[in-house]
Amino acid sequence: MTRIALTGARLFDGETIHKDMAVLIEEERIDRILPASEVPAGVSTIDLEGGLLAPGFIDAQVNGGGGVLLNEAPTVATVRRMAEAYRVFGTTGLLPTVITDDTRIIHQAAAAVAAARREKVPGILGIHIEGPFLDPRRRGAHPPEHIRAITPDDIAWLTKLDCGIVLLTVSPSHVAPATIEILAKAGIIVSLGHSDATAQQARAALAAGACGFTHLYNAMSQLQHREPGMVGAALADRASYCGIIADGHHVDPLALQVAIAAKPRGHIFLVTDAMPPAAGGPDRFELQGRMVLARNGRLELADGTLAGSIITMDDALRYCVDVLKLDVTEALRMASLYPAAFLGKDRQLGRIAPDYRADLVHLTDDLAVTRTWIDGKSS
Repeated sequence: MTRIALTGARLFDGETIHKDMAVLIEEERIDRILPASEVPAGVSTIDLEGGLLAPGFIDAQVNGGGGVLLNEAPTVATVRRMAEAYRVFGTTGLLPTVITDDTRIIHQAAAAVAAARREKVPGILGIHIEGPFLDPRRRGAHPPEHIRAITPDDIAWLTKLDCGIVLLTVSPSHVAPATIEILAKAGIIVSLGHSDATAQQARAALAAGACGFTHLYNAMSQLQHREPGMVGAALADRASYCGIIADGHHVDPLALQVAIAAKPRGHIFLVTDAMPPAAGGPDRFELQGRMVLARNGRLELADGTLAGSIITMDDALRYCVDVLKLDVTEALRMASLYPAAFLGKDRQLGRIAPDYRADLVHLTDDLAVTRTWIDGKSS
């Protein structure tokens, strides 16, 4: 039995910052939190020498990173590389994301994630399938030739996946509430995005079992005073969750502040929507035959369309603190506890508390990542 105690840092347990406390880890779980002066004799102690110990970050939308892209190479090696690349920046749990593509590619991506989980690749929580059941009017960087209607065969395949968490982004103007109900009852987390849907269509999808919105504001009908659109439905709904890309390019900071003010506490969470240049990859890559370039912190197709981001979760965390002026504790929750709740894992992840998984990140005082733990194992 392996037992270690982490000491010497301020401790954020998911709600409050504590001083002079230790985290006792036993195997893969947190055993308890106790005063640093009361660590039992014989327990191996690691002195973190300052900084802040917090729950590890959870990214529900990450397409690639460290030079790889799931759509381009839907393999276990790609999934492993993504997990390793983002762990350096504090992400201890992620959903590799496959975007709209040929059905064969999407199936290969799901098989790769399932195999990675069987091989116990650290940090892989499941898969995010973003498309192809979207609205071509709001396709963003998704290839129009692969956007299509959902079929009974798709539903049968989706409901039998063995990938851990399955998050599916659909357009509520193109996927009927009855279909959403079937998917949700099968345990799939249905999120709404890439759609020019009316507010009424979005609300019908929520009533059927959808529970979130994919990258709020981006690639969806906007809030207008007579046509509230997807954004209006998202901001008005009290139960649903909204992912946001906090990089200074996808959404104006004032719009992000509006969303945070409008939604109940705990229902806005951070995602990266990151692509191969993030986490140490090159500044250009090919996305389904189209060149994507990093320019001034943006990823763009030749026509200027945004094509994901180059941020990591610690970048988003610092943006929330430095630009949005959020308290660091709320920003940390947006990176850990709130995505855990959206994914139905907030009784295992997102807190430092007894019986929670020992998925942790150690940060400097200026919120740079120094070290992580996944299931109690240090990076």
